[in-house]
Amino acid sequence: MSFHLGTTIVLTLFVSFFALLLGLFINYQFNKIVVYEDFYLPHQSPIYNLSISTHLVCNSSSSHSSSNRTMEELNDVWHSMNDEELMWRASVVPQIKKYPFNRIPRVAFLFLTRGGLPLAPLWEMFFKGHKGLFSIYIHTSPDFNYEPPPSSVFYKRRIPSQAVQWGRSTMIDAERRLLANALLDITNERFILLSESCIPLFNFTTIYTYLTNSDQSFLGSFDDPRKIGRGRYNKRMYPNITLFDWRKGSQWFEIHRELAVKIVSDVLYYPVFKNYCVPPCYMDEHYLPTLVNKVCPGLTSNRSVTWVDWSAGGSHPMTFLKKDVTEEFLRSVGSELNCSYNGKMSSICFLFGRKFHPSTLQPLLRIAPKLLGFG
Repeated sequence: MSFHLGTTIVLTLFVSFFALLLGLFINYQFNKIVVYEDFYLPHQSPIYNLSISTHLVCNSSSSHSSSNRTMEELNDVWHSMNDEELMWRASVVPQIKKYPFNRIPRVAFLFLTRGGLPLAPLWEMFFKGHKGLFSIYIHTSPDFNYEPPPSSVFYKRRIPSQAVQWGRSTMIDAERRLLANALLDITNERFILLSESCIPLFNFTTIYTYLTNSDQSFLGSFDDPRKIGRGRYNKRMYPNITLFDWRKGSQWFEIHRELAVKIVSDVLYYPVFKNYCVPPCYMDEHYLPTLVNKVCPGLTSNRSVTWVDWSAGGSHPMTFLKKDVTEEFLRSVGSELNCSYNGKMSSICFLFGRKFHPSTLQPLLRIAPKLLGFG
């Protein structure tokens, strides 16, 4: 009797132990599946809704690995980020310096315009044959909706834009927006701000080589003791910005990636300018020159590569019309021989020129192939 009772107890304990092990095994497999799916399929939020995430999800069943995708597939100017999210995303810097792909540095051409690009055919001629060495970003008035044909280099290159007023903080917002969008493409190394009235003064190869081989950025930053310089300083900017820090320079800059990141990630000085630099103080003339002087004065050569003619006086440079554009005139544009490039004197100081009226397109198309060496 005692033998049967003992056997029953042992058998009961064995079955209970087996049932416990089976339950633990089932629970482990269930948790493994749930955790796996939750990790790889996170809930969507605005910060995840980037083009790079979309491509990774959409192409997950593709036979191509991520390292074989083109940078065009991984970087798209269309996104749903607001400015705060965009600046945060653009300020992220890889900590591993070695790229996991063959990175060919690009020059990002940032067009700040009110509408279309009347000189687009000249730029099309300039860019032809150099795919993979440049990127284009266009900030227009938000109500401008013209789209060039798919064959154009400007096709679908407009970024999400907002209204801009000359001399106001919205002008700097647009510039930072252009920089931030361009920074999303890790291959962009140099960034040049242009307007719809700008033209190239050399062929693409000359300009690309000049910029990518430069040790510094090209952004003017100088102390102007006049009323239109120091006279625009607002004492309420103190202590973040002092009169000693205050600088002036051209709006039309060319900068490298390191400086671009510093500009879009600035949350200390930008609010001060936005609050206290209002007309007759103009942010586009003072914000970047002062910021560079504050955070990284050694990163710029303290000059612009965009030529303008201020000889007529006034608040705006001279605008050139169709009658002005001759071969002799274009040869004289930007003819300056006393600038420094990588610590040495250079015969090339300006790479772009402005302000060219839309009526100058035809003479430019006629002269450019011979004089500028492209097309």
